[in-house]
Amino acid sequence: MPVKTKSSSRRRPVSGRRPSRPTTAVPAVTNVAIIGAGEGGSALLSILAPDPLVRIIGVAEINPKAPGLRLAKRYGIPVSRNFRNLVSSEEVDLVIDVTGNPEVEEALFELDRVGVAVIRGTSAKFMWQLIEARVRGNAEIKRQVKKFQELSRLYEQEAGSAVTGERSRIACEIHDGLVQTLAGINLKLDLCRELIFSDPTRCFELLSDAKAQLKVAIEESRQVIFNLRPLYFESMDLVPALKTFLKSYETQSHIRTELACLGDESALSPKAKIFLFRIVQEALSNVQKHAGADHVAITLTVADGHIKGVIADNGVGFDVDSVSQDPTKWQSFGLKGILERARFVGGTARVESRKGAGTRVLVDIPIPSGREA
Repeated sequence: MPVKTKSSSRRRPVSGRRPSRPTTAVPAVTNVAIIGAGEGGSALLSILAPDPLVRIIGVAEINPKAPGLRLAKRYGIPVSRNFRNLVSSEEVDLVIDVTGNPEVEEALFELDRVGVAVIRGTSAKFMWQLIEARVRGNAEIKRQVKKFQELSRLYEQEAGSAVTGERSRIACEIHDGLVQTLAGINLKLDLCRELIFSDPTRCFELLSDAKAQLKVAIEESRQVIFNLRPLYFESMDLVPALKTFLKSYETQSHIRTELACLGDESALSPKAKIFLFRIVQEALSNVQKHAGADHVAITLTVADGHIKGVIADNGVGFDVDSVSQDPTKWQSFGLKGILERARFVGGTARVESRKGAGTRVLVDIPIPSGREA
């Protein structure tokens, strides 16, 4: 019996009425059938089920203990034991087989229906592994965010002008380094999601880049945590903390360092240790930013109730008198923070430098007697 259809010809608008505006096209939803609810099917469900442009019409699985079945139940996706019934549905636009079963692959190979795409075999395995890697990447980003939340709680426990300056410095490190790295990873993962069906090879390349960036982000977060609290316990010695820091500093800055320690540092108070560490850290940061040096020597000497430190570089040097008269330069060179930290523990610090002759930072901190401590 013939079916009556509406005429496709447009009517002319009635006089005095404006023609209606065309409606915005709604993105088409892809109906997907997944064969296999094991490791691969579970990865596909975790990423595709929440996607508003994807509708999973069913999952085929014969193993009642397959991990993907729990996800299917959570999202209300029908489960079938017979994959043939699933792929025969007229709604299917895309079939993804992650079983690796030759019988299933052969049946899908023979599937010849207009408008139905099939991903199977190596391509399907490659695809769900990419998705699984993306899920792991997102989990790692969440762990990094949790670490930042813990760091922010540490910030609230500190006080003083020197500590305020330290906060600003570390915040810049996080923003300029770690946060930018994580943002780049997130963009690449979003792009992977768009290319996962159309260009799996490019998707894999982006995912490899994201994984490499993630390793860098993990190292950066560890460095930030170490910079926040280099002396984890009051009993921890200053010299091992400096050695750990210098090793990381050489890797990042490509500046060779040399550390010499004379005397017993055990008489130093925990506060003096942490502030002396910060002074060395700030001085080395200045060397990396401004000095243009390739070598720095750090010497610590404990004698006669004092600990004296010298941080000397072979860089370009500068006019100390000129810089000291300019508050902006004095602050940007980090010299103000070095002097404040030394004063905070009852000591002194001064800077010696000449253009073309390098720079030396000299610190002298008294070690209080047992009664004074």
